[in-house]
Amino acid sequence: MEIYFSRHAKRQMKWREVNEDEIRNTISNPEKIEDSIKGRKNAFKHIAEKWLKVTFKHKSNKIVIITVVDKNK
Repeated sequence: MEIYFSRHAKRQMKWREVNEDEIRNTISNPEKIEDSIKGRKNAFKHIAEKWLKVTFKHKSNKIVIITVVDKNK
């Protein structure tokens, strides 16, 4: 499935030093997943010293990454 990164998500990734592979790993193999607002999901995963929270939504035949947060910071 195709993954689309919103402009906001790209800015957050750059600012928080998170790469696309970490995002893909988090949404494909999350340690925890929660429902969020507006039909979105939050996926959580420990990667190295990061505790990532990736907010995403399924739209048509792709996954849209809304935002990325390192919960340790």
